[in-house]
Amino acid sequence: MKFQAELRNHQREIHLFRLRLLLCLGFVLILLLILLGRFFYLQVVRQSDFRTMAETNRIKPMPIPPNRGQILDRNGVVLARNYSGYTLEIDPSRVSNLEGTIEELSRLVTITPKDLRIFKKLKAESHDYASLPIRSRLSDTDAARFAAQQYRFPGVEIKARLFREYPFRESASHLIGYIGRITQDDKEQLEEDEEVASNYLGSDYIGKGGIEQRYEKELHGTTGFEQVEVDAGGRGVRTLSRTSPVSGNNLVLTLDAKLQEIAEQAFGNYRGALVAIDPANGEVLAFVSKPGYDPNLFIDGIDTETWDELSNSPDVPLLNRILRGQYPAGSTIKPFMALAGLHFGTRTPEQTIRDPGYYMLAGSSHHYRDWKTGGHGSVDMFKAIQQSCDTYFYGLATEMGIEKMHSFLSQFGFGNKSGIDIDGELTGLLPSEAWKQDHLHQKWFAGDTVSAGIGQGYVLVTPMQLAFAASIIANDGIAYRPHLLRQLQTSGKPAQPVPPVQPVFDMHLAPDDIDLVKRAMAAVTQPGGTAAWAGSGAPYTIAGKTGTAQVIAIKQNERYVESQVGERNRDHAWFIAFAPAEKPRLALAVLVENGGHGGVTAAPIARKVFDYYLLNKVPQPLQASAGKSGGEHD
Repeated sequence: MKFQAELRNHQREIHLFRLRLLLCLGFVLILLLILLGRFFYLQVVRQSDFRTMAETNRIKPMPIPPNRGQILDRNGVVLARNYSGYTLEIDPSRVSNLEGTIEELSRLVTITPKDLRIFKKLKAESHDYASLPIRSRLSDTDAARFAAQQYRFPGVEIKARLFREYPFRESASHLIGYIGRITQDDKEQLEEDEEVASNYLGSDYIGKGGIEQRYEKELHGTTGFEQVEVDAGGRGVRTLSRTSPVSGNNLVLTLDAKLQEIAEQAFGNYRGALVAIDPANGEVLAFVSKPGYDPNLFIDGIDTETWDELSNSPDVPLLNRILRGQYPAGSTIKPFMALAGLHFGTRTPEQTIRDPGYYMLAGSSHHYRDWKTGGHGSVDMFKAIQQSCDTYFYGLATEMGIEKMHSFLSQFGFGNKSGIDIDGELTGLLPSEAWKQDHLHQKWFAGDTVSAGIGQGYVLVTPMQLAFAASIIANDGIAYRPHLLRQLQTSGKPAQPVPPVQPVFDMHLAPDDIDLVKRAMAAVTQPGGTAAWAGSGAPYTIAGKTGTAQVIAIKQNERYVESQVGERNRDHAWFIAFAPAEKPRLALAVLVENGGHGGVTAAPIARKVFDYYLLNKVPQPLQASAGKSGGEHD
């Protein structure tokens, strides 16, 4: 033991202890310096950043959606407006038991199966768990009843909203369009422009069709913002600053709501379309696509059952027939063919043909039949238009050739969009040799030209194209682009007319040529013409052209008998017209789907429209009858 004590070196142990103590002290000092450095970084270097973050947590910017602009007709009749109301909304991200919450809510507020279907559809489409309506347009009683029990429903609240309303429901629905909730696709499109995206913060709706979509920028307005001080629970304490929203512009359209109503009623139970244009400036005064749909159904999201009913209806109410319905032009193409024949010198006004009731190509035994059995006898250009002689235009088309037909008719807008200020317009089809080779990989045959000469075969047009083309004839070859916007009304400011419309082009038609065609079209509504009865007794002159567009092909040795054909396989009826013929104020195109002869079903509809617009009176119902017309069919 004495030996072990002598071996221990107390001096060395004390030295090691002190060394370890210094090391520990140094380590603690280093940690303290790091901590002090971190404090300095946070409190001094990053002070402004963290102050901003604290202010951000304390101050919350709240978007204030603007009031959407109204849509009015040319006389100030409101076609789309806003009204305020309450909405019961659920934020799914804050509700633990969604089904149970909805069940409890239904004991306080009536929630219909349709409300539930729409909510589920919106929830499936929502990717950011936004607040979604479970019940719209709450009554004051329902709102008060829920407010008294709101503490029981975290994540559920009542919001004051502006609702869109279309008071005329189906009337002009394809023209006006509708608004709907902003979908994920809409958000992605908006986010392509940061400035545009910020303007939609707090907005739930966007234009989905027609004028609502085309003029979304003008209608939406500018979003305002409030800087709101909030407490730890996120509840607003006070408003620190406010930038007021700017309401959207009201749009005044060229449409005449009363004329629209007259035109829609004139169709009765028929399906079809009508476009009425002022040929002097291109203003669209009536825009009828029958049947229509109720745009109010789409505002809060349409339920699946109603959507299926609309989309699967054989009447296709969602189809904008004016811009997207493509039909054979039928005999309505004949005035334009006549102008082409005169322009190229293929025919003269006095030149006559002998019509035996059919046409035959050289070297062929096939008979291209005229609509009139036995034919029209001796026919010049005037009579060919007045009585719609197919044989005359079969021969004219063959002599002229498809390439000349294509180059001339395209100037009237056939095969092209009219350029009207609504999206979704189709081009129709004006065929040519190159088109057939490119699309069908087939050679163009002489028989194709024969059919095209009376608006059949591959020729397809939209009602808008025919109305536009009719307005060009009415205006002696000067074309004005069809348009719907007439004025912009900004809150607190006078109405701003849109810039004056300039002619799109002038075809420089020979005065004698256009005069002949217009006189022949006026004869169509006079005794001996194909629409004689529709023009009977009118104190003004209607210049028009009837047309019948085949829906199904008829074999060489068969005759078309309307009563023996199913309703939806019957011919379409066309009528293009302008009046007064001497100084036209209105040009239009009327299509009656499966309506048969243009002079029987389509022309009387046009007469009602002209009577109201030119005479300022509601016409008496016209009982169209082939026996009364004194004229012929086409």
